[in-house]
Amino acid sequence: MIQTLPHSTLLQYVYNELPPERQREVEEALQHDPDLASTCADLLLAQRVLDGVRREPRPETSEAILRYSRTFLAKS
Repeated sequence: MIQTLPHSTLLQYVYNELPPERQREVEEALQHDPDLASTCADLLLAQRVLDGVRREPRPETSEAILRYSRTFLAKS
């Protein structure tokens, strides 16, 4: 019998946030449900891509913010 899992459970699995017993249950379900395995593979790929996303502003953006903030210092 194919057991459907909530999307949130798959996300917890992808981010290694499940207790060991629940993790084994998810892995068992993945072995028997190709659609679930495909969805999980998509989530793993999305995780990998998102982990590579830059998390800081471009230097030009930081400089523009600093220039703008200096206009307030000049008025004091």
